[in-house]
Amino acid sequence: MSEYAFGIIGGSGLYGFEGFENIETLELDTPFGKPSSPIVTGEIHGKKLAFLARHGIGHVYSPTEVNYRANIWALKALGIDKIVSVSAVGSLREDYAPGDIIVPDQLFDNTKDRERSFFGKGLVVHISSAYPFCPSLSKQLLRALEGEDTNVHEGGTFVTIEGPRFSTRGESNVFRQLGFSLVGMTASPEAFLAREAEIHYATMAHVTDYDSWHETEEAVTVEMVVNTLKKNTQIAQNALVKLVDIIAADETHARDCGCDEALRYAFITNPDFMDPAMKNKLSLLTGKYLG
Repeated sequence: MSEYAFGIIGGSGLYGFEGFENIETLELDTPFGKPSSPIVTGEIHGKKLAFLARHGIGHVYSPTEVNYRANIWALKALGIDKIVSVSAVGSLREDYAPGDIIVPDQLFDNTKDRERSFFGKGLVVHISSAYPFCPSLSKQLLRALEGEDTNVHEGGTFVTIEGPRFSTRGESNVFRQLGFSLVGMTASPEAFLAREAEIHYATMAHVTDYDSWHETEEAVTVEMVVNTLKKNTQIAQNALVKLVDIIAADETHARDCGCDEALRYAFITNPDFMDPAMKNKLSLLTGKYLG
């Protein structure tokens, strides 16, 4: 069992909630380079949390420039087995309005310029991604959001675009025709890397706008995104505190999500042909299976 309740990947504004004690800042390195920011750890209700600023301190990395592999690896190296992503998204549905919070259950990767896997070059895996968000952790996150002063929705497909630009109206309408619910720029490959690392992963998606499809609403701007996230910061903090207690109460319950054994049947490379250097490099992830 991890000494951490969970890790959080999101904006640095989440760090400052009441009751956060014994704060430390950790500078880590990984086989994939440095993570986006130092990791801030501390305790709430006697349980440890770890925060990582996805876009760096001061928001200096574009969605494409984020070192997703280093971010997930660094949290895994700390022993973290659950991650909550806090993300800004555009809504592709009338009923998912700006200010609402969504806990999505599906993901569509429409990016093109990102490193998507820890593996390859002598050690190949094909990870099952049918359920990219952990259903168990997502249910706990929904419980933590109950009673907050906003509309909370369960489910929906999250399409990740490359960015950093926002969608054209044509793209936004095509996404709607395809049945997508939300659009954002960072869920992929973050969720898939968390799965390769056998980490339970869920997203608290904050709707900041109607993307660019809506006929009677203004198209998305940076100002819209920032203003909504500022308003929702307290809600996110409240929910994360409640989630600590929910997870602590549920910790002894058996999980059937399979996240913590996602790699077991994913190896395709013949063991006799696995690159020893890659086995050594990736031992944090593969050690329990490959020795």
